[in-house]
Amino acid sequence: MKFSTAFSLLNFLLLLPLLLAMAVSALRVSGFASVRDSRPTMAAGKRLLLQAPFEFEEATVAGIQAAFKGGSLTSYQLVQHYLNQITALNPKLNAVIEVNPDALAAASQADRRRSSAGGPIGPFDGIPVLVKDSISTRDKLNTTAGSLALLGSVVPRDAGVIKRLRDAGAVILGKASMSEWDHFRSLLPPQGWSPRGGQGKNPYPGTENPCGTSSGSAIAVAANLVAVSLGTDLDGAISCPAAFNSVVGIKPTVGLTSRSGIMPISPRLDTVGPMARTVADAAALLDVIAGIDPLDKGATEAAAKFIPNGGFLKYLNVEGLNGKRIGILRHPFVDQFLPGSLEEETFAGHFRLMSLPPPVPPSRFALHLPSQLPPPPWPSLLLFWQKGAIVFDNVELKNANIMLNQTESGETITLLAEFKLSLNSYLKDLVSSPVRSLADVIAFNNQNPTEERMKEFGQIIFLASEKTNGIGAAEKNAMSKMVQLRKEGIEDLMKEKSLDALIFSEGSAAHLMALGGYPIVSVPAGYSKSGSPFGISFAGLLGSDAKLIEIAYAFEQATKIRKSPPHA
Repeated sequence: MKFSTAFSLLNFLLLLPLLLAMAVSALRVSGFASVRDSRPTMAAGKRLLLQAPFEFEEATVAGIQAAFKGGSLTSYQLVQHYLNQITALNPKLNAVIEVNPDALAAASQADRRRSSAGGPIGPFDGIPVLVKDSISTRDKLNTTAGSLALLGSVVPRDAGVIKRLRDAGAVILGKASMSEWDHFRSLLPPQGWSPRGGQGKNPYPGTENPCGTSSGSAIAVAANLVAVSLGTDLDGAISCPAAFNSVVGIKPTVGLTSRSGIMPISPRLDTVGPMARTVADAAALLDVIAGIDPLDKGATEAAAKFIPNGGFLKYLNVEGLNGKRIGILRHPFVDQFLPGSLEEETFAGHFRLMSLPPPVPPSRFALHLPSQLPPPPWPSLLLFWQKGAIVFDNVELKNANIMLNQTESGETITLLAEFKLSLNSYLKDLVSSPVRSLADVIAFNNQNPTEERMKEFGQIIFLASEKTNGIGAAEKNAMSKMVQLRKEGIEDLMKEKSLDALIFSEGSAAHLMALGGYPIVSVPAGYSKSGSPFGISFAGLLGSDAKLIEIAYAFEQATKIRKSPPHA
């Protein structure tokens, strides 16, 4: 038998189960497996075109929009469903700190717009969005960063990203819980805890740790309390909870989304990004919130050139891995897992999935199998078809140990000074507030030790920040050192090897990326034996957001990892 004939036969045998499944599916659609429809028919005797009830679980933005358009769902029904879910599940999860009392009214307005001659006002018209409690909303919702000190304060205006959401017709569903003050008060509180919101809980078995300061935004999306949410990120606050809660998180290039109206830590490094259950939904939300804001003019104007014509959704390419050059940050980021563990084996499989063994060029019709392939269930071999990334294993960053040390890298001294300046400016801009400065917040905590759990956690970071006196010579030198470290480490490596992205597990290398405000897209990667999720992150240089979305989408579509958590 000739090689080409044998190879074609192999391809046919491997594809045979898929072809059979398609045939069975076609038979079901044609009526062999259908359920009798007992609903009334039209007067003329013709059966109505019937639509299945809308499936709320794992609903996507595109699916919601299609249901709106087709008349099988209203925004009011959708918002009411999510409010019911929050009522039922939030007492256990503590994902939502407060719901918007005007959410149903806003949903009704969206429904009326849809039925009017003008139609929807934007791509998110009527779609509910949950936002982190550090993002200002000029409505009946509080904005407190999880702290009791700001309860009852009034913000002067919507945050820049909230304005863009409202302009697109989105319904602000409520505020997501978070680590109080973005975990910048003390090193001791657990991730996801705040006096207002309590302890956020991971909805998956195996761990209750939600990780990261944007924890509530991730928990709510994971548990189907909402389809999409907004978080903020400086140092793993989106990528880590995305990984731990099996959702997609995008930390955009700093400046791609406005930070105006955001309770800050660092104006150089803070960013706002979407969380969703799919890359497509996260990209759709990023399309809405990205853009120039006069109140964050310098950063947003500088980053505007990174917004692609036609938006980020056009980068949803199932062949997006083909030809991409990707470096694996193996030590200590991927090989943190025990040898032979399910996690270690899963990542090894993902790397094989992405890669195309040289020297065989990519071909749409050829099946490329890596050498030394372990014996997985044979149908999974189809996953290796046409991925085509060029993977560089175990790439090394210069001065990685220094970059991982926040004190030695210079990050600590700069953040302490920037936080005091930024928070004082934010608090002074409020219309009304019980506190007007970091010093006031420190005093509030001392006056409310039980509620703020001062004996357990203290406020050592606050006290250190309060002692700073602006940006002086020491802080400027530290900032210069951070620039040098990221250039010699991340930028030089990626340019030397012409890399499109770096890969690491979960949010393990998010701190390295924070030094330069680099973008990260995190995607579900698997589940441990106990059922707890873990993720994979794709990071790149400034402005590589579209390319990272393309890579992450191709990976997501090839693996289809995510599954809903069991609801108690």
